[in-house]
Amino acid sequence: MDQHVYDIPKSYNRNIPPDKNTTVYVGVNVNRVSGVDENKEEITLDVFLQVSWADSRLHVPPNMPFIDLPWEFRALIWTPDLYIWQLQTMRILSVLQEMASLRLYSNRTVSVSIGATITIKCEMDFVLYPLDVQNCAIDFSSYKYTTQDVRFEWREVAPWLGIGPVGSEQRSQFRLPKYVVTFVTDKSNHIRNFGEGEHSAARLQIKLSRELRSYLLESYLPSSLFVIISWGSFCVIPEIVPGRMVLLVTTLLSLVTMFDTVSTNSPDALELKCIEVWLISCTIFVFLALMEYFVVLFGIRYDKSWSRRRADLRRAASAAQLAPPPLHINHSQRLSTPVTGTPQGGVFSPTLSVEDDGFKQQMEHQTIQRDSPILESMPSGGGGPSGAVARLRQAVDRAVMFCGAQHGALDKFALMVFPMCFCLFTVIYWTTYLSEAHRASRLK
Repeated sequence: MDQHVYDIPKSYNRNIPPDKNTTVYVGVNVNRVSGVDENKEEITLDVFLQVSWADSRLHVPPNMPFIDLPWEFRALIWTPDLYIWQLQTMRILSVLQEMASLRLYSNRTVSVSIGATITIKCEMDFVLYPLDVQNCAIDFSSYKYTTQDVRFEWREVAPWLGIGPVGSEQRSQFRLPKYVVTFVTDKSNHIRNFGEGEHSAARLQIKLSRELRSYLLESYLPSSLFVIISWGSFCVIPEIVPGRMVLLVTTLLSLVTMFDTVSTNSPDALELKCIEVWLISCTIFVFLALMEYFVVLFGIRYDKSWSRRRADLRRAASAAQLAPPPLHINHSQRLSTPVTGTPQGGVFSPTLSVEDDGFKQQMEHQTIQRDSPILESMPSGGGGPSGAVARLRQAVDRAVMFCGAQHGALDKFALMVFPMCFCLFTVIYWTTYLSEAHRASRLK
């Protein structure tokens, strides 16, 4: 029978559904995942869409299993007003003609098949990037008919075209350079509420999970090595300023550059992303190592300054002890007997006495100690504010002396503390974000 001579019954009304509760079966065969645009939050797919329903008003001539109708016949018969909720664009594929067919089977089932490239809008959250798992739900429903008129259900029309051998569970997956895309048909009954009532929907779940291996090798491992390299500065003699400074500054700038590159190439998020938290923390660890070296340099400078001051005080004390005592005239004593043979009469005979009690007391109480060069000469108040300030200054002075010690006490302490803190941070980081990613994937 020629498809162009097929006659549609004259009583046929294309504006009325075939039955009161017509079931529309939807099948999607994904041929290829063309790409995932994270910035636009879009997924592009090459699919074969098949929609079928039963229409008892149409019939096929006897002894014919089916008949292919011209594509233009879709305007003459009833077709469901299929609405894909997350659809952005849809383009029917064509080579010599459009890849679309309209077929009527002997059991009065109408089937429409379309080969198209569709772009789906998917709401994505990149806070857990690159540990994030994106779940996108695509709903196929009607925008005009409610559940009383039309129901949508899934029908497996063909096996998925993915990786792995035929019949394996991995055929629902597609591997991209950064993603593993999984398709799952949700057989439960979904309802969309809008317009004049409830609308039935058939849902297709798309799951996007990242290949974490590339991020571990490109970002996490190099940044961890930079932090470990910064610990080598604690083994360098503080007096070798160029070598130690170049090591720390170069490592710090490398981490800053890596953070800028990752932030530029990663998708935007409302908060700091997971990988950004890691890179910022690594940068802070290297920055603290640089600050530790500044403290060591300040302590060494302070220690040398105090050594010179201590030598000056010792020389002053030695000079004071070796100098002759000053003369002091006692005006209470006079010579009452005049000197004979002189015309002047009596003269005063001065009595010389050594009185430098203040200087002696100052020298006796002057103590020179390396651990507290300034604070020992201050009055040690009891419990007043001046005493508290003095104790605070003394503690600060001892800390600076500890930092500037020639045997590298602060560097030894930092060489133990920094690795312990970084290991603790690593455990807390991965435990927190992996558990959060698992919880978020289950909620979706």
